[in-house]
Parts: sequence; C-alpha cells; structure tokens
Amino acid sequence: METVEKRGGFSGRLGFILATAGAAVGLGNLWRFPYLAEQYGGGIFLLVYLILVVTFGVVMVITELAIGRRTGKSCFDALMDLCDKYPIIGWIAMLVPMIIVPYYCVIGGWVTKYFADYAVGAGSDLAGAGFFDQFISMDLGGVFDSPLPWFLIYAFLTIVVVVFGVEKGIERMSKILMPALFVLLIAICVYMLTIDGISEGLKYYLVPDFDKLSFSTLAGAVSQLFYSLSIAMGITIAYGSYMRKQDNIEKSAYTVALTDTTVAFLSGLMIVPAFVLFSGSTDMTSGFGLLFTTMPQVFGTMPGGEVVGIAFFLLAMFAALTSSIALMEAVVSVLRDHWHMTRFRACVIVSIGILILGLLSCLGFGPLSAVAPFGMSFLEFFDFITNSVMMPIVALITCILIGYVVKSRYVIDEVESSGCEFRIKTIYPYMIKYVCPVILVIILVVGVLGGMGIYTI
Repeated sequence: METVEKRGGFSGRLGFILATAGAAVGLGNLWRFPYLAEQYGGGIFLLVYLILVVTFGVVMVITELAIGRRTGKSCFDALMDLCDKYPIIGWIAMLVPMIIVPYYCVIGGWVTKYFADYAVGAGSDLAGAGFFDQFISMDLGGVFDSPLPWFLIYAFLTIVVVVFGVEKGIERMSKILMPALFVLLIAICVYMLTIDGISEGLKYYLVPDFDKLSFSTLAGAVSQLFYSLSIAMGITIAYGSYMRKQDNIEKSAYTVALTDTTVAFLSGLMIVPAFVLFSGSTDMTSGFGLLFTTMPQVFGTMPGGEVVGIAFFLLAMFAALTSSIALMEAVVSVLRDHWHMTRFRACVIVSIGILILGLLSCLGFGPLSAVAPFGMSFLEFFDFITNSVMMPIVALITCILIGYVVKSRYVIDEVESSGCEFRIKTIYPYMIKYVCPVILVIILVVGVLGGMGIYTI
C-alpha cells in the first residue's frame, strides 16, 4: 500500500499505545473532565462516564482504529473510501480538528503561563482571587501577563514538533512524559486525601446522586468522551493508519481507554474535592477555569508546593502538547494524503488557520468580548460547535457507514486480520447499528438545544 509506506509510523506496539494515549490524555482530562464533573453532579457524572467508556467509547475507538488501519489513510480519505457519494462527510471530519486545535493552543498557552510563573517563583500570585479572570481578559497589564504571547509560544511549539513527523515528534515525548504525569497525579491525589475537611468534596465526586441524573448529564459525559478518547476528531483514524498489521486493535483500544480514564479519574479526584473544600460549595462558579483557580490553591497548602507546581504545569503542558500535536497531525495528514502536499507546506497552511482562529479565542475574553455568538465567547463557541454538534454528527455517520453501508464485517475482519480474537465480536454489530447511534442522536439533540439556550433537559 503506497500510501502507508509514505506515512510515518511507530517503532512498536508500546510506542503506538503511548503515542495514542498521549494524544488522548491531555487538556481533555486535566482541564475539561474536572469542570464537567463538577458541573453535572460529581459522582453521577463519573458513573455515567465510566459506563459509557466501556460501552460506547471502546466500540468507537475500535471502529476508528480499524478504519484507519484497513484504509491506510487519513480521516478524510478513509471516510470517503467508505462512502464516496457524500464528500461532505470527509470535510466535516477534517474541520473538527482544524477548529479544535486553535483554541486548544490558547488553553495550552494558559498552562504554559502558569508553568512559567511557578518556574520564576511567582506561583503564589496565581492563587489570588480573580487572577485567572483578569489574566484571560487582559486586565493585568504587561506583555507576559496577557494570554496572547503564551498562545503564540505554545502554538509555535506545536507546529515545530509536527514538522518533524509522527515518530520523532510524538512517540519520543510520550514514552518519557506520560509515566511521569501519571506518577505526579497519584502523588497529588494522595496528598489531597490528607487535607482536613476534604471528605465532603470526596463524597460529592465519588458518590452518585441519582437526583442529578439527566439527559444533560449524558450529553456532557459523551461530549467528554469525544474529547478524552479523541473520537470523531480524525486522530484515531490517522493513528490507526500508522498501526502495524500484527498489532491487536481491540487490546490497544482497551489499553488507551484504561489509561485515559485513569488519568481523567485522578484529575477529577485531584481537583473537584479541592474546589468543594476551598469554595465551601458544590455550585459551579469557575467553569472552564476550574483547573487554573483550584490547583494554585492546592499547591499553596502543600509543603514544597512551588516545586510541585513547576512539575505539574510542566507535565500538563507536555500532555497538552501531545494532544495538540495529534490534532494538527490529523489535519496535516489529510492535506498530504488527499492533496499530495509536502509536510512543510501542509504545516504552513494549518498554521495560518491556527493563528487566525486562535487569535479569536485568545481575544474573546478581552478586546473581542462584546462579540458573543449564541451568548458564548469564541473559545466556548468553538468548543460547543465541535463537541456538541460536529463530532456527534461525524460519529453518527461513521456508525451508519459501518453498520448499514459496508456492514460490521468491515471492522470485524480487520480486527481479526492480526490473528487475534475479537472478544466483543458478538455484540459489536448491535452496538454499532443500534446502541451507539441512539446515544449519539440523543446527545446531539440535547447538546444543540441546551447550547443554544432553547431548552435544557
């Protein structure tokens, strides 16, 4: 297969697992999961999320990996192989990472700013009341107290790494930094368990309150799954195209899901109880700023907190980089495969898009705050349009193509082509034809109605 030979690759199964997990483990776990868990009821959100991971999530990851490996192509051309009558499918799939990576770089810039402040001994300032809001709204004054230079620095790092290709840019970083982040998260969680008064926050995060169960909770959990497991972003299909034929797709999907879910769980355990403790309430006030308002307070109570703060935000920055690199790589791979561009030229084109859309997200809390599509900042709008609209549509179309057009044997045969048993072979056709599409239709309707302020279920 000529296309595959021209593409990058991974040195082995471990490299693939770490790189794919590195793409999944990032700001979706550290930044997004905790604030959604807080927003949607703590324990009940966690329970719904865990159930969806082992059902919906794993099925979709297996499906996308199989599509990628069988076609040997990026998301655009892979989906076009399944159904070339409707090119709009491929375009939507390509636009998802193209819209996400710019605002992802903005948030990555925030993480970089916090790392830099801890590194120069100014970490205590970050715990001040209102610091985060003043920072993103550009009210602090000073060049490096604005999010703009940090966005540019982070975007530059992402672009430079992608230029060097998959194996050099992603695998090498993931092998070192993923285990380090995991160990640090465990250490911080252990410390959190020793803080007086933390029990109420732990109860809120770990014990489900079924009175808070709603379709909105389901929609929030599924949208987080998209983000955490890199479903319907083009990333998993692209990474599947780099897989070796002898690699076990099903086992790889379980490993990635387990790694990602463990990091998400630990992130929530680290942040949500601390928020409840410091705020004295379970009512969400910080929103997407929860990571940036809570962790400086945690480090402020911790012996050697300044040093831990340096390590945490450094590793968080690199975890974010692995994801933004993968997002950019998903778009670059489309340009290379479909339009036969060189890597450098494709990177230049994507970089222009990152700068334009990223500037909107970066300035949306400050100079452009008066421009609010559907009452949202640009960053919130881009997050809504991708996670609540475009990604469910891409995933739904994928289910329809596999379940009804090429049939589930398309995936089953590819999974079994490595000589490995497909353990969920019996239930897979029912999941991809019925269960997953029903879930996707529900969260698409609920997400759109809620996001546009029409109706909340």
